[in-house]
Amino acid sequence: MNLISLAKLPLSADEGWPELARHHPRIAKVFLFLVLPLSLLPPAMLYLAGTHYPEAFFPAMRPRDWAAVAEVFFVAEMATFAAMGWLIKQVADTYALSIDYRDAYLLAALAAAPLWLASLGLLVPDLIANAAINLLALGLSCALLYNGLRALGRRREEVVAASVVHIVIGAGLIAWALLFALAFV
Repeated sequence: MNLISLAKLPLSADEGWPELARHHPRIAKVFLFLVLPLSLLPPAMLYLAGTHYPEAFFPAMRPRDWAAVAEVFFVAEMATFAAMGWLIKQVADTYALSIDYRDAYLLAALAAAPLWLASLGLLVPDLIANAAINLLALGLSCALLYNGLRALGRRREEVVAASVVHIVIGAGLIAWALLFALAFV
């Protein structure tokens, strides 16, 4: 699969997804070649930003062990990936979308990819720029999940796919809000 095909995934259920469905990558391959490398970015960027310019993001940031924060973040990412793949499968089943666990975990990995890449924005010590980058990444994640459910779920009902996206993204946002509350309060 080339970069052009990947770039089309958030835009349409018909572009790029059939090729991805033909490959049907194993969960272990998706984990090793997509999840693991990309999920290392946020902890590394958080550590870098926290040790070099924490005041640029949170005015009241007190000194903390940024290595420990990065480790907790990485473990939380792994747990979130596992939970999101399971949740996608369960919610899709509830709405009679025909996807297997392999597709559910592929969707969980692809939907998280823009959020992982958005952490590169921490190289720029500007809270507003990072907020904008993360909002764009969240929109791309929603689009990837939506079009992926439509393509891989073998049921093109837009309302059903949108309902699944709302539940899954809502659960993910709640989980990350709890993580931030625990890590930064």
